[in-house]
Amino acid sequence: MQIYNLQSPVLNNKPDKEVEDIIRKEIDRQNHNITLIASENYASPAVLDAMGSVFTNKYAEGYPKHRYYEGCEYVDEIESLARNRLNELFNSEYCNVQPHSGVQANTAVYLAILKPHDKILSMNLKDGGHLSHGNVMNISGRYYEVHFYNVDRETEQMDYEVIKKMAKEIRPKLIIAGASSYPRTIDFKKFREIADETGAYLMADIAHIAGLIAGDMHPTSIGLADFTTGTTHKTLRGPRGGFIIAEKKYATLLDTGIFPGTQGGPLVHMIAGKAVAFKEALEPSFKKYAKNIVENCKALCGFLKNEGFRIVSGGTDNHLFLIDLTQLDMTGQDASTTLASLNIVLNKNVIPFDKLSPNLTSGIRIGTAAATARGMGMEEMQKIGEWISFVLKNWQNRTKIAPIKGKARKLADEFPVYNY
Repeated sequence: MQIYNLQSPVLNNKPDKEVEDIIRKEIDRQNHNITLIASENYASPAVLDAMGSVFTNKYAEGYPKHRYYEGCEYVDEIESLARNRLNELFNSEYCNVQPHSGVQANTAVYLAILKPHDKILSMNLKDGGHLSHGNVMNISGRYYEVHFYNVDRETEQMDYEVIKKMAKEIRPKLIIAGASSYPRTIDFKKFREIADETGAYLMADIAHIAGLIAGDMHPTSIGLADFTTGTTHKTLRGPRGGFIIAEKKYATLLDTGIFPGTQGGPLVHMIAGKAVAFKEALEPSFKKYAKNIVENCKALCGFLKNEGFRIVSGGTDNHLFLIDLTQLDMTGQDASTTLASLNIVLNKNVIPFDKLSPNLTSGIRIGTAAATARGMGMEEMQKIGEWISFVLKNWQNRTKIAPIKGKARKLADEFPVYNY
């Protein structure tokens, strides 16, 4: 949507046809494919408009009423509005809406409370953790001494007694509760107890489940964790970005952890988009949306389980689940590329105690937030489940599975996201 009529004789008001054509192709791709990537969603036109606003022109290092540039009076208004809405959404007393991403939010917390070589206890990446929780390739793994807890081999769920035992032995400065591919409810109360018993800070990374917490479909970390970090573009359905929530006593530490600690000028246009998304999440309809995400996920997971697929941990409590493909003579890479060629888009994913590399993986991750945002429900989950099952069981017979492409596209076209 073009909302600006440029008056400057210097600025170019001509559309860039090459870029415009690529954008149109991406709109078509999103409309014609069924997206089941658990970390993706669709931003509303109001969010997209805010992200494309003239706030992109403004530098605004610092915070409301304390900037290093002049001309920030309306930047202060939009950032304060975003803060107030986020605090209302999560019933919190302090937040920072400047992080460019969830990783930036996590890194700012580390910088604020840790020194190099301090100990961190977090979930193993293969068991559902995240790169920014101490992976050796990430800054968190390079600057801190990170120890990892695993899920139980039998249940493939967290064993809080084992985590407590590890915490007592390791005595970490920080414990991280949060994941990127863990399909079960995270018990933040138990993590709080473990942190209290061992004198550790507790950080909850709710990047994936922020929308579910806002929609009362997952227990909250607010009031339990010392620091809660998250992203705005997954189940919250906003622009790509991050946030931090904590008690007011940590405000100065965290604010300086973001600026000047790990970022320079904030992306004010993205903060504007966040403000819109937080307002949308405050609407009563958002709770219904969150409920539908979980119901759709349980339905799709249950169908595939009944089809004979091994579901990691046996099921799901949230917006995602994992399928173990080791008995099917295929890798996660095989599965994801085959399904993508048939207009069903999901991602390969490591599973607990995976023997394959992250480039291949033994599993796939399936999420329902994006499909639910399109208005899909139980009936559609049944169809999608049937197609996924058929493709995975016949993936080497390209002729046999080819008709799924047309069926998937037809269903996707019945639930369009954007038009132009």
